[in-house]
Amino acid sequence: MAFDETLAARVRALLRAMPEARDLVEKKMFGGLCFMVRGHMCCGVEKANLMMRVGPAQYAGALGRPGAREMDFTGKPLKGFVYVEPAHVAEDVALREWLGLCLDFNGTMAPKDGPPKTKPGT
Repeated sequence: MAFDETLAARVRALLRAMPEARDLVEKKMFGGLCFMVRGHMCCGVEKANLMMRVGPAQYAGALGRPGAREMDFTGKPLKGFVYVEPAHVAEDVALREWLGLCLDFNGTMAPKDGPPKTKPGT
C-alpha cells in the first residue's frame, strides 16, 4: 500500500494539534491511509493525493480552490470529496485550512459511537 508517508505525517501532526479532531483514528483504506474523526472519514492520503471530505455544502467552493479536483476514485466523482494536489498544501497554513474544512463538515455528523440520528418529525 503506497502513499506519501511525509504528507501523511504532516496531516497526522496537524490533526493531533486541532481540538476538533477528537477520537482520531487511522485506517488503511482506499489504497492509502484515512484519518477518521469521531468515527467518520475526515481526510486521507492515497498515493500522492490528498483526499479531503468537505461535504456537499462546501463541495462547489472547495472545487473552486487552487489545486482541487473531483475525487473520482471509483471512476465516478464522489460528491463531497475532493483531491488536493500536494503542491497546494506545501505550507502548513494551507493544509490546516483544508483540514479545517474537513473538520467543519465532520462536526455536522453525529459520532458513529454516539446515539443514532433521528429523522425530522420522529
